[in-house]
Amino acid sequence: MTYPETLNYLFSQLPMYQRVGPAAYKANLNNTIALMKHLGNPHENFKSVHIAGTNGKGSVAHLMASVFQSAGYKTGLYTSPHLKDFRERIKINGEMISEDIVTTFVKLNKKAIKSIQPSFFEMTVGMAFQYFSDKEVDIAIVETGMGGRLDSTNILNPELSVITNIGLDHMQLLGDTIEKIAQEKAAIIKKETPVIIGQMRLELKEIFTTMAEKKLAPIYFTSEHFEAKLLSNTSKNTEYDIWKESELYLEHLICPLLGNYQVDNLLTLFQVFDILADKFGISKNILVEGIENVINNTGFKGRWQILSTNPMTICDTAHNKDGIKAVVNQLQQMSFSKLHFVIGMVDDKNISDILILLPQNAVYYFCKAGIPRGLDETLLEEAAHIVGLRGKSYSSVREAYNSAVNNAGINDLVFISGSTFVVAEVV
Repeated sequence: MTYPETLNYLFSQLPMYQRVGPAAYKANLNNTIALMKHLGNPHENFKSVHIAGTNGKGSVAHLMASVFQSAGYKTGLYTSPHLKDFRERIKINGEMISEDIVTTFVKLNKKAIKSIQPSFFEMTVGMAFQYFSDKEVDIAIVETGMGGRLDSTNILNPELSVITNIGLDHMQLLGDTIEKIAQEKAAIIKKETPVIIGQMRLELKEIFTTMAEKKLAPIYFTSEHFEAKLLSNTSKNTEYDIWKESELYLEHLICPLLGNYQVDNLLTLFQVFDILADKFGISKNILVEGIENVINNTGFKGRWQILSTNPMTICDTAHNKDGIKAVVNQLQQMSFSKLHFVIGMVDDKNISDILILLPQNAVYYFCKAGIPRGLDETLLEEAAHIVGLRGKSYSSVREAYNSAVNNAGINDLVFISGSTFVVAEVV
């Protein structure tokens, strides 16, 4: 099989949540356990950090990987979904897994894949963990796909567990209340393994503390130890002062991640290395170096990413209520003449809850990402009109994007958001 043939096999034969939605979700770990057993349980051969959360887990994962790389560790990174290339999901020291290794893995395990019938995500986790084991990584940073309790990555016994935050997303699978979703994500807490809670919601604190006590796991709430002051935010970087226990910890920290919401992810990172620093020999200087070089080290894309400055064009993968609230808040702090908003969504979201958060005084360009799960652009336009948003629908993301850029004046802002898959088509 060639690499394109291998991808076609994976995309067509294995149910993929990103494309088809809930039909691809497996409500147990049986397939994962069977596949790992077939592979020789590679997940037992490397150290890891396990990250769950509604938003922010990708950012925290890339920041952590960059810091470990800066410290000289051979660092695996597993994230999802990918933007452009399937291989983005599996990296070592910022380098994607090779096409040959992907093809060879599928070829060697095709019989087992046919027998076990894993989902696309389960198979990818197996591929990643075998790759990290074969390449003898020093540490792997592993992001959950969805939830935690039944996520394929939850077979790990990590050095540390991280839950970035809890919001309302994937409610049809994880639960219809914030408390139920928190329970699902709290299930990544392992016996006697430290756990960090990034953003704390007071109504959920008892859920996490109860689970941690049950597992005899030390628990740390980031907001009780670290805080930040934003000093500046330009088109190139953000600058912060970081405080720990009300004392200045780092002055004039430069971060290339431009979203204001990244401050919570940065603070979570500091809490992570407050725990792991001694074990792995991570100094403040290495922390700073890792943060400053996160994009170069890991190839991180899609979060408040500036695509052009004439007109100013920004994309962000925000796709749920909390994510959209964060980007709208930052948009409200910016100066521009007119906002041109390119938006597409998937068809399993409660879209009216998201659309009502968007600015009324923007021109909208409604589109559908090129995946089966994408919401029809005309249906999106109709739903948007109900809440007072005005614009036109376009048959593709690229057509909507080009129209927005062409219509925008030099002092206008073009913003692309609503779905990871929409952003994937413009970065």
